[in-house]
Amino acid sequence: MGKIKSDFMLALTQLAAEKNLPREVVLEAVEAALASAFKKNNFAATQNVSVRINANSGEVTVFAEKTVVEKVTDPRRELSLEEAKKIKKSITLDETIEVEATPRDAGRIAAQTAKQVVLQRLREAERELVFEQFSDRESEIVTGVVQRIEPRQIILDLGRTEGLLPNQEQVRTEHYRAGQRLKVYLVEVHRTSKGPQIVVSRTHRNLLRRLLELEVPEIHSGTVELKAIAREPGHRSKIAVVATQPGVDPVGSCVGLRGIRIQNIVNELNGEKIDIVEWHAEPATFIAHALSPAQVTSVEINEEENTATVVVPDHQLSLAIGKEGQNARLAAKLTGWRIDIKSVSVAEAERAAMEELVAEAQVEEPEAEALVEEPTVEEPLLAESESPVAEEAEEGAAVEEVALPEATLAAEPIPQLRFAEDILPVRATPPKKKAKKAKSKRVSAEDVDKPKKARRSLKPVDELEEYEELLS
Repeated sequence: MGKIKSDFMLALTQLAAEKNLPREVVLEAVEAALASAFKKNNFAATQNVSVRINANSGEVTVFAEKTVVEKVTDPRRELSLEEAKKIKKSITLDETIEVEATPRDAGRIAAQTAKQVVLQRLREAERELVFEQFSDRESEIVTGVVQRIEPRQIILDLGRTEGLLPNQEQVRTEHYRAGQRLKVYLVEVHRTSKGPQIVVSRTHRNLLRRLLELEVPEIHSGTVELKAIAREPGHRSKIAVVATQPGVDPVGSCVGLRGIRIQNIVNELNGEKIDIVEWHAEPATFIAHALSPAQVTSVEINEEENTATVVVPDHQLSLAIGKEGQNARLAAKLTGWRIDIKSVSVAEAERAAMEELVAEAQVEEPEAEALVEEPTVEEPLLAESESPVAEEAEEGAAVEEVALPEATLAAEPIPQLRFAEDILPVRATPPKKKAKKAKSKRVSAEDVDKPKKARRSLKPVDELEEYEELLS
């Protein structure tokens, strides 16, 4: 009997090692399985039965719960008061008590049931342990091996369980193959009917943060702080860092000697470009740093609209914007400001146009003030009797012309009509060409005998005279 018990405990220890579970968890699963097996044949269906196994000796003890009554009618459920007081002296009627009721054997069916229960409990314990282990590692980096590639997802082997890499969490420029080792960011862990489901990502921006913490000791210790990260997976990323201690170069710490630290991260991300800039509390300075490697001439901040106007040299405009606007887009994500980039020539042209408008407005304002402020002097109207024209009319003198003052004539000249012939220059008429005299052509007798068509081509000066000469 002692050998059987020792073999039983050895089997429990081996099972715990195979399943990578604590020995106590395996022991609890076996106790639950034995309780269900004994309950099936030796106890009532609704009776509470428990099994306890001695961890040192391996002895199995079965306890059944019974109710204390005066007269026992069902021995499996009830216990007399006298027998109950032997176990517990302070027991009273209608109370429940656990009584040892270990059966001699459980039978073949009960043993098979116990086996199934043990396996089920072990699977549940293993799933629960995996869930607790990976739920504590959320937002961390885990290493996995590509197990199989499916149309919508990739399954990674994480050791004790599998990780799910969905299609939207994959980098478009990366090509995965079976057996490839990857470092992934653990996004979430949740329970399902088939066990814990672990979702990982290769596109999350915190993947870059964790990689920097692994490669740069200053970030892990807190000497250098990561302020912001902007990432376009597979193409380019920007990181803003600041030193928490004086005398520490934050950018140089992240780059490392000869760029070895940042190069390891670039290799892990399959060639993704990484720009490291220094964070600054002043928004204008921070925006100028964020647009590196482009050089910035000036930055104007509009806090009400949360926009920034950046002026760069003409030859740096394309570099500041980047390919398809990538550099400007990442800088806007990194700083949180809307950035408008202009060249120096465009900015100067806009400034000159604005100055002209302001100057015109300043010229128009004094004229308007003069029109408003100068008082108008009204000349007194002459009475009809005092008017010289009226007096001449009364006297009967006819007024032929009214002489205007010379100043009025000089100020308002009388318009004169001008014709096109007077304004346009006279063109010299080309000399007429003399008509060329037609040369007389003698017609021979041979030409007379030619057909009419041929004779028509002849052009004699005086056809009649020539024809008469031929006839004579």
